[in-house]
Amino acid sequence: MKDFSHACFPPDTIGIMTIAMESALSTLPHPLSSARVQAIAETILRSSKEGERDHRVLARMALLELVLSPQN
Repeated sequence: MKDFSHACFPPDTIGIMTIAMESALSTLPHPLSSARVQAIAETILRSSKEGERDHRVLARMALLELVLSPQN
């Protein structure tokens, strides 16, 4: 996992990230690998740290990055 040890988010941002995560995961077929869940979470954390606050954008960015990233 990427280093997010210095990231700090207020409760409202955590709520937005939670909605984005649930939204992104709900669009994928089950079962989900832990690597996919982790990749989505990392994108949402990174994008939120950069200032994005729209849960729809966060979910789309995470899914797009998942599709574009090389498969392990």
